[in-house]
Amino acid sequence: MAELSNRTLNGPPKTSFWLRRLWGLRFIFRPLETLDARTQAYGEDYRVSPPGSQPALVYFSSPQALEAIFTAKPEQLSVGQGNQILKFLLGEHGIVLLEGAAHQRQRQLLMPPFHGDRMRSHAHVIQDITGQEIREWSLGTRFKVRPVMQSISLQVILKAVFGLDGGQRYEQLRQALCQMLDGFGSPIGAMFLFYPFLQQDWGAWSPWGGFLRQRQQVDQLLYAEIRDRHHHPDTSRTDILALLMAARDSEGQPLSDVELRDELITLLFAGHETTASALAWALYWIADLPKVRTKLLAELETLNVAEDPDPVTITRLPYLSAVCQETLRLYPIAISAFPRVVKESMQVAGYALEPGTVIMPSIYLAHHRAALYPEPKQFRPERFLERQFSPYEYLPFGGGDRRCIGSAFALFEMKLVLCQLLSKCDFSLVNTQPIRPIRRGLTVAPSDQLQMQVTGIR
Repeated sequence: MAELSNRTLNGPPKTSFWLRRLWGLRFIFRPLETLDARTQAYGEDYRVSPPGSQPALVYFSSPQALEAIFTAKPEQLSVGQGNQILKFLLGEHGIVLLEGAAHQRQRQLLMPPFHGDRMRSHAHVIQDITGQEIREWSLGTRFKVRPVMQSISLQVILKAVFGLDGGQRYEQLRQALCQMLDGFGSPIGAMFLFYPFLQQDWGAWSPWGGFLRQRQQVDQLLYAEIRDRHHHPDTSRTDILALLMAARDSEGQPLSDVELRDELITLLFAGHETTASALAWALYWIADLPKVRTKLLAELETLNVAEDPDPVTITRLPYLSAVCQETLRLYPIAISAFPRVVKESMQVAGYALEPGTVIMPSIYLAHHRAALYPEPKQFRPERFLERQFSPYEYLPFGGGDRRCIGSAFALFEMKLVLCQLLSKCDFSLVNTQPIRPIRRGLTVAPSDQLQMQVTGIR
């Protein structure tokens, strides 16, 4: 072990302050190219910060390193400390920022609605919302893919999480959330997340001032809904807000209104933009690759759509599942899992890490290791039919006790939406140029250049 601890992480040499800032801007505007370039230069596990700088920032993507990170003890790594960048958006009581017993309590309360029968009870909501979108199309209709998928995923969230289906509060919340999300929907907007000195309130006309006022409007709507539920309880409701309000921890205590607000905001942001971007990428690859489209349509034809097939049967289709898995492998929506901050000296894959070191477990780089995924830049769903990958080789939803609690729901929604769209319509790409991923806040998504045309309606 003493020999292993002498390993040194490769990384950039000492450089000027401004050159480091330029690299930081490159990561904001071209995140995937930056990750690829650094890996080619320094290897799969490397440091970003120059030697001796504090805090040290290191990237890990080898399975050995990721296993050590995701199985580390709580006293070794802090996750909440590494997520402070999200505090202004998600609040102090959201599951993302909590640690220890508070995190475990919140996780136990939040998990049940996203699994099993409770999750499957939302199947018809997903299918109905997708069907409503399709009914507005006709032969020749052109549409921007990501905004349409955003519309579907937001409606699903508002219905499944809040139980809202039309009405004034539904419309107000939908518009306010869209405006708040769009504020971070470009690399320029993302700079406000990465550079705190830009977070200045100079009035409603300023970017940050506008965001703060939009957040206040969203908060007012959320608290109004929570207050109405307290005043008019309804035990027959099955939406996630109702389940969370009824949940009790091991000591019989419910979530406070502030905790409910923070968890609702977390669910909205984690489950809306991410699923929409994943759906947009899936449709792109299906439309762009005839072999993939042919195989998927042949599998879907085994279902009798007219007889309203069981949603569980749809989600178990092997090639559809492989298409979704490969979509999340090639361009994972979150390019890194939650950062961890080292609390006490430890080793990861033989590298000695000191307290204060910030660890970035890279999902994107783990998914692009040629040794595991030959021709990693190619979209090939068959990979997931040929073998199974460990949670340290394939990790689109993060890992360890911080793995996304909504992962099962996200895949469930993806499969049902894709099945509905492809069973009812044929599509072709409007722009035949390759679509590049762009940054949207902390995530990566296809640009709005991704447009499709309806070429057939069944």
